[in-house]
Amino acid sequence: MGIKERIAGLNWAGISNAMDNKGYALVKNVLTADECDALSSQYADEQLYRKTIVMEHHQYGLGEYKYFKYPLPMLVQQLRESVYPKLAPIANGWMQYLNKEQRFPDTLEELLHRCHEHEQLRPTPLILQYTQGGYNAMHQDLYGEVFFPMQLVFILDEPGRDYEGGEFILMEQKPRAQSRAMVLKPAKGDMLLFTTSYRPAKGSTGYHRVNMKHGVGEITAGKRRSMGIIFHDAK
Repeated sequence: MGIKERIAGLNWAGISNAMDNKGYALVKNVLTADECDALSSQYADEQLYRKTIVMEHHQYGLGEYKYFKYPLPMLVQQLRESVYPKLAPIANGWMQYLNKEQRFPDTLEELLHRCHEHEQLRPTPLILQYTQGGYNAMHQDLYGEVFFPMQLVFILDEPGRDYEGGEFILMEQKPRAQSRAMVLKPAKGDMLLFTTSYRPAKGSTGYHRVNMKHGVGEITAGKRRSMGIIFHDAK
């Protein structure tokens, strides 16, 4: 089954419910092992990338990541195009909950057109690599005035076999309350969808905005690679 058919066949009602209630959804076995290995093997092909970031040079953490350039690899492009229309209704529901006028278009093409009108022209899908001692500090991937409030990541190596540590961390920051960390351990090929910046949370007087950041815990052994898909382009 092709990746578009796999994405279409996922339990999007359940994913929507998880995104609304927790700000993330973990979906098992979306990519095959061969697809993960193919993405990992492309890490050394510099012709695929527009920029390499050495994280410690910017105090982002310890590791390295590379942004793909256009045209994106077919698998990355298909994932970006097929997942976005499933998330746009969830994102627009969030805007309604928070009484925001902003609405997101139905297709990725329309979202990117909006980005380009704001001089956000650079693609943001990327591959990240960490070795022992590596980590990613808590952050948000915004890149400009136009940003989509959800993104996703695929783990390309198997925890417990290829690496130890390296948990995915989401940090929830509620107004006038202490922060809460959610520590996740996706397996190879799993798709983790999560909020880019904030989500609506229901309280006693209605919905309020909860800010969220994400990062990666320290890799204690081995090598951990992942592929992230951000839907908006960068300035």
